[in-house]
Amino acid sequence: MNSLLRFLGLPAAIAACLLTGASYASDTAKEKRWAGQIVDALMDGEAEYLKAGDQEFLAIYTEAADSPAKGAMIIMHGIGVHPDWPQLISALRTGLPERGWATLSLQMPILPNDATTQDYLPLMDEVAPRVDAGIAFVKAQGIDDIVLVGHSLGSAMGQKYLEEKPGAVKGLVVIGMEVNSSLKPAVSLASVTVPVLDIYGSEDDPEALEPAPKRAAAAKGDNYTQKQVEGANHFFDGKETVLIETVDVWGTALE
Repeated sequence: MNSLLRFLGLPAAIAACLLTGASYASDTAKEKRWAGQIVDALMDGEAEYLKAGDQEFLAIYTEAADSPAKGAMIIMHGIGVHPDWPQLISALRTGLPERGWATLSLQMPILPNDATTQDYLPLMDEVAPRVDAGIAFVKAQGIDDIVLVGHSLGSAMGQKYLEEKPGAVKGLVVIGMEVNSSLKPAVSLASVTVPVLDIYGSEDDPEALEPAPKRAAAAKGDNYTQKQVEGANHFFDGKETVLIETVDVWGTALE
């Protein structure tokens, strides 16, 4: 069993499929359908098609309102959604530029609607090439100060990426970081060496809310900040302004 399977603790059935040659990959047909819908309706930002190996995927780049930008935040959505999802993701990618940050919202690997978190685990190998492509794009815009921002499963993706490439970016923001029995390693952020902001809502999903003390205990140190937003649910519905302000203030204070 390879190191990724050992790290993630994949269920035996999925592990067996991988070891016998069966593969799980992002639903590219669904990605293309969504991309067409998103681009046709896009009001803020520019659609960019990046490449991760042979795979082309959509990203949305939004310039900072101020020049020069404070930096760039690369946004990674959670399970089963897209880079302009109306809840949370769209607010982040358009709200942070108003506070001086460029944003690049990436289409992360996706599966059919009935897929579970466990089904997504084998797709972790597809994450790093997409993040690498996003970082390269942002740097080509002349921005070197980059922060990864992940929501839900996107948080675990960001953590896993920085375990593999510790100094690739300046910081990591995890929002509503969910942990279930298959993602126990994501409880610990101690292996991430860059500064981390761990933010969640007081009415978040149990998978994000209940492990919060364990995340803080595992990642304690000067580089780790945890904040609970009172009244916020998993998608911060109605609390987007507080979320954006919190992320901006923390990111601005990074040295």
